[in-house]
Amino acid sequence: MIKILEWAGVITAILYSLFVALNIGLEFLGFSLLFISALLIGMWAYKLKYKGILLLQIFYASAGIIGMYRWFG
Repeated sequence: MIKILEWAGVITAILYSLFVALNIGLEFLGFSLLFISALLIGMWAYKLKYKGILLLQIFYASAGIIGMYRWFG
């Protein structure tokens, strides 16, 4: 389960960065993937007691929420 959280988080983060960087109209989906990635990697970090990574994921999740809100706000 730990490896699934780690790699699913990594893959969603990669897709997020590509969708936003390519500027092809998938920005909302990209920010959604950023949020999902932050949740997955956050759970991974919590289980392994990586407090610094967990804190970083809280900020990434916040950025994902802000991005989704501003995209449609």
